[in-house]
Amino acid sequence: MAKKVQRSSGNVFRDLGFDAEEAENLRIRSELMIQLRKLIERRGLTQVAAAKLFGVTQPRVSDLVRGRIDLFSIDMLVKMLTQAGVGVRLVVTLRGQVA
Repeated sequence: MAKKVQRSSGNVFRDLGFDAEEAENLRIRSELMIQLRKLIERRGLTQVAAAKLFGVTQPRVSDLVRGRIDLFSIDMLVKMLTQAGVGVRLVVTLRGQVA
């Protein structure tokens, strides 16, 4: 029996059935979380050191490392990145075009 293959929308959360607004919010949060985890790895930080750098508690860093996306807002993730000296740039597009 042949497997049915469906082309991705480009947003895994949309493909999983989330509405467009929630899917985009989840996509943005996941990208910010990935960047924070990469920063921790690149700098070889412990969770305690990362917490101090980000201005949060160690349990919050643990939640981040475990991928608990439901516990973080976009605002909090941007704040953590900027606390670590990382610039965050927003690009708004309209149907594949820069707005």
